[in-house]
Amino acid sequence: MFESLFQEVVLGVSIGGWVTILTMVSIFVVMAKSHIPTEVAFLGALTVLLVLGIVDEEEGMAGFSSEPVVVNAAFFVIIGGLMQTGVLYWLTKNVLGEARTFTGAIIKLMIPTSVLSAFLGSGNVVSLLIDAVKIWSRKLNLSPSKLLMPLSYAASLGGMCTLLGNSSNLMIAGLYTTHTGHSMNIFAPMLPGIVLTVCGMFIVVLMQRLIPERKSADVSFESTSDYTVELLVPTDNPHVMETVEEAGLFNPKGGSLIEIMHFDREIVMPVPKDEPVMGGDRLIYAGQINDLLELKRTHGLVAAAHHVWSINEIDTKRRMRTAYVTFGSELIGESMANSSFESMNNVVLVAVARQGHRVEGLPREITLQAGDTLLLECPSKGESQLEQANRRSLKFFDSHFVPQLGPKTVTSAIVLTLMFLISTFKILPLITASMLAAGILMMAGCCRINDVTKYIEWDLLLVLGSTIVFSTAITKTGVASFVATTVLDLCSSNPYMVMLVMCLLASIVSEFISDVGAGAVFFPIIYQQAILLNCDPMPFVMALMLSVALSFASPIGSTTHMLVFGPGSYHFTDFARLGTVMHLILLPVMLILVCLLYPF
Repeated sequence: MFESLFQEVVLGVSIGGWVTILTMVSIFVVMAKSHIPTEVAFLGALTVLLVLGIVDEEEGMAGFSSEPVVVNAAFFVIIGGLMQTGVLYWLTKNVLGEARTFTGAIIKLMIPTSVLSAFLGSGNVVSLLIDAVKIWSRKLNLSPSKLLMPLSYAASLGGMCTLLGNSSNLMIAGLYTTHTGHSMNIFAPMLPGIVLTVCGMFIVVLMQRLIPERKSADVSFESTSDYTVELLVPTDNPHVMETVEEAGLFNPKGGSLIEIMHFDREIVMPVPKDEPVMGGDRLIYAGQINDLLELKRTHGLVAAAHHVWSINEIDTKRRMRTAYVTFGSELIGESMANSSFESMNNVVLVAVARQGHRVEGLPREITLQAGDTLLLECPSKGESQLEQANRRSLKFFDSHFVPQLGPKTVTSAIVLTLMFLISTFKILPLITASMLAAGILMMAGCCRINDVTKYIEWDLLLVLGSTIVFSTAITKTGVASFVATTVLDLCSSNPYMVMLVMCLLASIVSEFISDVGAGAVFFPIIYQQAILLNCDPMPFVMALMLSVALSFASPIGSTTHMLVFGPGSYHFTDFARLGTVMHLILLPVMLILVCLLYPF
């Protein structure tokens, strides 16, 4: 319908190209200015391109059936099997060892983390090791922030070494296959990746003073002397109609009653000793967390978002769990009092900490931010269902799931090893090998079929599919050719200068829009430049793959940084100090390595 109009050229770019550019810019504006989920923003932009005819239906669907999407989906199933059979549990339990100094701890943490990330995916490894690192930091009398940042950096570095190390590697490799017809070996980036990993570790060790020391949010939960807890009185509580002093609720051990909100919304503050206790009252205490929670048990109170009519409704087996508000969470900008989150998930918010310090005020009235640490009272059953249902909003790091090791553990490990060998020696393509491995794990009972879908990160797959379509649109509308030609003119068609400029831009952009988004935008441009220069595209593609992964200076540049942001109680700018140093050193090292290993 708009084809003839979109072919008109304005300032060297077709109108369709300008629409594509504006559509992609709008994605990042929407993501920065709102809490709309990333995949929704990408799918909305993709809808615009489809409706306007910039890409047709076949091109739109091609992105979601591409190799990166299928391989990622299969790999999620494989990771699920490794978790259920205990392979990952065994690895995380035996990976750290002991250390006596901070420097020794960094080295013993970063080396195995980088190796595991190359084979299991950087995000998966960080998720598995966060709890272990927090426990390890307590043994070493260190703040978790001193080790969680090295953990994230090690995972990002190790993820560069294989195509499965992170999603951007796999996405760029898939685009390379689409444009050239040649598949990329799963270990294609290993040589430069290993050198960059070793250099990165040296930088972290030498510049360890730049790693910030932040008070852990967990410590604020465990030891604060000014802690606010909201408890409810069931209707048939035996202390109803007694005064708060008679009921032993006025000045309990470890705390004090600072406010009562009666069932009719009347607020009493300060609370007199002779104030009667009534069913449905909300009692607000300040004091030590353990003592106040013990008061709840001994006096038949309950922490709940709704009125409890009978004391028999209280679940005495509920326990406390820690979760972190993720970037892009639907809870950002909301308070639990104005949200249905608690009632939908049968949880109660007990306390909120931000950057290592308890947030003043009633927990359920606090407006939440990304990275906030939440102390939640949760049911003792259905932990995995709770985590899976809310993985877009919260990240739990205190799961105590311990799998049973046995024959299936060995089977899963063998299947994973064979998948890498079959793909490496090109016996089967990576997409076939990964799907075969996922199928074998399901048939062998290593990954329960009913649980398969809960391990697949559908939001990531949707973003991957959409970015591949955007890459197609950039090529189809002439944007890639225009930008490629412009940069070539500015760089006097010097391939080394072109690579430097493009990789510098891509690495900077990846700090703000993620490595996957930056890779999708820059791939068609840098590939077109290689063709115009009559050079082999491989060194340009490899340089792009590694440059977008050098996202160390911003917490939103990498999935691993976002995972440790909350547990480490980091400030947004904490990554900039050490991350900028790593970025400035590793980028030229990477360019030199690529030029030496992959001649033009």
